[in-house]
Amino acid sequence: MEEKSNQLSNNCSFMNVKPIMVDMPYPSIKVESKNLIYANILSIDYCGSVSELSAITQYINNENRLSCERCPAARTILGIAMAEMMHLQKLGEIIFLLDGNLDYTVKLNNGRQAMWTPKYISIPQDIHKMILADIEAEKAAINQYKAHINMINDKYINAVLSRIILDEEYHIMFLDTLAKEI
Repeated sequence: MEEKSNQLSNNCSFMNVKPIMVDMPYPSIKVESKNLIYANILSIDYCGSVSELSAITQYINNENRLSCERCPAARTILGIAMAEMMHLQKLGEIIFLLDGNLDYTVKLNNGRQAMWTPKYISIPQDIHKMILADIEAEKAAINQYKAHINMINDKYINAVLSRIILDEEYHIMFLDTLAKEI
C-alpha cells in the first residue's frame, strides 16, 4: 500500500520536561490536629473554581493546543502543569490528615457542596488570551491561598500554602515571558 503524503504529526518532544518550581524544598506534610473545617477550606484549593485541579486541566488543555506549532511554549506550560499536580497531591495529603474527604467536591460552610466541573476553566482560542487567562488564574490562586492562610491557624498547613504561593508567583514570571514572546 502507498503511504499518504499529507499525514500530520506532532514532533514536539516532552522528554526531560520537569516541574517548574522554585528550587526550594517543601515543608513536611503534617497538621497540628484533625480539623474538618480546615479540610473543607482546603477542598476549595483542591478542586474549587480556583484550584489546583482547575489549573492542571486548563494547563494540559493549553499544552495540547500549543504543542504542534509552539513546542517551547507547550513544554513550559507542561512544566507548570506538573508543578500544579504536585500542589494537588500535597493538598490531598493535608486534607486526608485533617480527616477530610477527597472526592472532588468542595464543602462550603453553609453545608452546600459543589462537584468540580470543567466550567471552571478558561479555554480562549487566541494564544495570547490563553496565556493571559493562565496569568489571571495564578493571581487568583495566590489571593485565595493568602485568604486561606488567614483563616487557618495551623503553622504546618500555612507553611505548605506559603511554599505553594512561591511556585505560583514563579509561574507568573514564566507566563509573563511567554505572553511577551507571543
